[in-house]
Amino acid sequence: MATTSQPRLVLRDVRKSFGPVVALRSGTIEVAGGSIHALVGENGAGKSTLVKIVAGVHRRDAGEMLLDGEAVDFGSTAESKASGVAVIYQEPTLFPDLSVTENIFMGRQPLTSGRRIDRSAMYAETQALFDRLGVSIDPRRPALGLSIADQQIIEIAKAISLDARLLIMDEPTAALSGVEVERLFAVARSLRDEGRGLVFISHRFDEVFALCDMVTVMRDGEYVATRPVADTGVDEIVSLMVGREVSDLFPKTPATVGAPVLEVEGLNRTGVFHDVSFEVRAGEIVGLAGLVGAGRSEIARAVFGVDRYESGSVRLAGKAVPQHNPRAAIRAGMAFIPEDRRKQGLVTEASVARNVAGVIRRGLTRGGVLTQRAENRAAGPWAGKLEVKTNALDANAVTMSGGNQQKVVIAKWLATDPKLLIIDEPTRGIDVGTKAEVHRLLSELAGQGLAILMISSELPEVLGMADRVLVVCEGRLSAELSRDEATPENVMRAATHAGEAVR
Repeated sequence: MATTSQPRLVLRDVRKSFGPVVALRSGTIEVAGGSIHALVGENGAGKSTLVKIVAGVHRRDAGEMLLDGEAVDFGSTAESKASGVAVIYQEPTLFPDLSVTENIFMGRQPLTSGRRIDRSAMYAETQALFDRLGVSIDPRRPALGLSIADQQIIEIAKAISLDARLLIMDEPTAALSGVEVERLFAVARSLRDEGRGLVFISHRFDEVFALCDMVTVMRDGEYVATRPVADTGVDEIVSLMVGREVSDLFPKTPATVGAPVLEVEGLNRTGVFHDVSFEVRAGEIVGLAGLVGAGRSEIARAVFGVDRYESGSVRLAGKAVPQHNPRAAIRAGMAFIPEDRRKQGLVTEASVARNVAGVIRRGLTRGGVLTQRAENRAAGPWAGKLEVKTNALDANAVTMSGGNQQKVVIAKWLATDPKLLIIDEPTRGIDVGTKAEVHRLLSELAGQGLAILMISSELPEVLGMADRVLVVCEGRLSAELSRDEATPENVMRAATHAGEAVR
């Protein structure tokens, strides 16, 4: 490993406030060249603010920042990039109508002697960058239609072409498949071996321990500790993150299972899912597991009426639910928490109260008028029950952490008093402490008789929370496993072999 004696990045006691709100009290981290340094903490711990200071988005109020031993104070993202800092975000923003090469060289295209853009030189350099990274992407193809994984590789190639000394990867794997994650990790290791410093931000501990050399923990805007990854474990990191012991991330308690609430029979949609039949009973959590792209979310969306299906039936509490009609599904007693809470679950520019009261708004009007007081009165108890951390119900959802946004979406649907809750990726992108709170809530709701269909890409979450596991493979249910039968080996075997009979 090509380590360097002088740290690439040093932050000491960096502070940042936004008006009366202190977002960062003592941001501290030291990243060595030739190493991958994990930065972890609950949502609201200050990680994003620290990254934005390094990236030049925000200017620090106090503290010290050094890059390769030199004091820096970036006033813009351009200054940060010019100094050798690159940030790779979870969802890169490329120009879709331009080619891969044009995106990499935007604003700094090489010119011929006649002052024309030297496209041959650009394409050749882009191909050399991809060869160096060990990836196969056509430099001439448009960015439109590229996967998130390929878009991130393009951002990394751009950073290398700029000779970035420090790369910050902010939740880069949240939308990637297992194969794509491995490819990204291989690229990250090659960059480390070249002597660059990398900061890796993730809520997934398996990735932190598989990839990183050091880990720094933050909590409530403050630095807590730094540990060599090889000398620590998940329990210690979790304890440092939340300031308390989290001995059970999956607090599943036994519940009395009642009569069928949801009955799905013979659901078909060409090229998406085939002959899907299952039921979810009162008081039961049924996990829908499988590889990314297997059709889990598509099945859930069809059941709720967001997407059409060609044949089959959906019944709730014994009554047929019309297809492709979410309003009818809601009236029947369904609630659906989508995978993408920001784009599909929330109106981010609206208040907490307006979001929570969104589905039940019709019942809150008086004489056709909906008042803020009525929204607050309806939303208050649910926000309190779910411990949504916000100063007031009129705070906009966009200002909240990912975990609190998820709680708002859950509160919105629980306010409808549903018989069935469909929840897709319940804890994606939220911290370990909030994960435990969401899991505890789901267990409590099942204990109260609510039927829950839970889709998750995190196998420990499925195994820890589900009473039964339905495994989807290439659009078919390949296995039905009891809680005792649902081992990692059994689930993965069913997830990778289509056509097995449902047990």
